[in-house]
Amino acid sequence: MGIGLQSTCTCKNLKTIPIRKGGRNMETISLNDFMKLDLRVGKVLEASKVEGSKKLLKLKVDIGGEIRQLVAGIAEYYAPRDLEGKLIVVVANLQPKKIRGVISQGMLLAADHMGEPVLIVPEKNVPPGTKVR
Repeated sequence: MGIGLQSTCTCKNLKTIPIRKGGRNMETISLNDFMKLDLRVGKVLEASKVEGSKKLLKLKVDIGGEIRQLVAGIAEYYAPRDLEGKLIVVVANLQPKKIRGVISQGMLLAADHMGEPVLIVPEKNVPPGTKVR
């Protein structure tokens, strides 16, 4: 709170604003559900196109002592060489999934700006594996 400001808000008068995606309301989750996410800073070590796909990139990402392979649908917006060495934010505890024959062991976070992905990156240079809260 700023200097000289007082809060008159109580839990009784808080309103929930529905979150919308694609014109429909998104389901809310509890804080406990959110706390299940393991968000980590990762450093992209290698990036390459997934064979036979215009949209997918395969990334090798250091998430702090462990190298993970991620598949991300960002090839139309990011060149592999531009990602190598970049810090990103990764959901590290997703169940692995095969995408176009390639195992993905996590998901990078990106904002959607006018239909284009914008990578979520740390403001400062922090070590791979740093927990995001």
